[in-house]
Amino acid sequence: MSGGTGLTDGVVELRPGDAGPGVHEFAVLHDGEKVGTVTLTEQPDRRGLLGWRLERGSTGHGYATRALGLVVEHAFTGLGLDRVEALVDPDNERGVRNATRAGLRREGVLRGHRAAPNGTDGREDRVVLARLRTDPPQGDAQGFRSLLNSFLPRKRAISQMLMRDANGRVLLCRLTYKNDWDLPGGVVEVNESPREAVSREVEEELGLVVPAGPLLLTDWLPPWSGWDDALCLVFDGGVHDASVAADAVLQAREIRSAQFCTPAEVREHCADFTARRIEAALVSLAGPGGPAYTESGRG
Repeated sequence: MSGGTGLTDGVVELRPGDAGPGVHEFAVLHDGEKVGTVTLTEQPDRRGLLGWRLERGSTGHGYATRALGLVVEHAFTGLGLDRVEALVDPDNERGVRNATRAGLRREGVLRGHRAAPNGTDGREDRVVLARLRTDPPQGDAQGFRSLLNSFLPRKRAISQMLMRDANGRVLLCRLTYKNDWDLPGGVVEVNESPREAVSREVEEELGLVVPAGPLLLTDWLPPWSGWDDALCLVFDGGVHDASVAADAVLQAREIRSAQFCTPAEVREHCADFTARRIEAALVSLAGPGGPAYTESGRG
């Protein structure tokens, strides 16, 4: 809300200064003492860029969060801006926390956004946080959930299908983008059911319509060779005639060939962790107790 000399929420007061056209600088006061500064610099297309700092000894009291919230509200209601954003050093955990508590959603990381200062070699990343005029209020349940959703961890999910023939052989795909063979399947899209994802991938990659059966295995994959960690979900694809492999219409961009393989051939063609995952899924299929859990194929 507005105060007599600037903006205030009853704990901090923002007193505007004269910083030049398009630059709105506010001294942050608590009990009449200056505890920091917040700057809002207008950008093209009704955007505003936030910057802030606190005086030594003034951190840890919530002043930055309160001040940023006031400035964001002023940017929308007083200046008519549509978007307010902040670019924060990833190592500045306090700064990222200040911005999110003030209602800015984390949108991602700009890699190499700016040259390192003082002539240092290399470039520096920046975390992008922003709030739109149209975002639900932070005090609203949907707004709070959306804010949490923007910065809580996200984990990649991969769905695969275990298809066998009458002799117990497993259908494997020889892939174009790596030497190791693997089960048919792929990455689950955002807001897509893992069960629906694996059937979609099998149809896209092999031209086969196979409804996914029960979940056989949840396998955690640790970070590896440039990939973040992931959860691999293996679904039962049922027993099929061996001719299914010959009838498959392969997606040439990703699949070189598909064939049913014996356990020995699985070991020969697959990476160790993939072979372990397939073996664990087969054990889960054969025994009671419901879906199993492994890490890199190990129980």
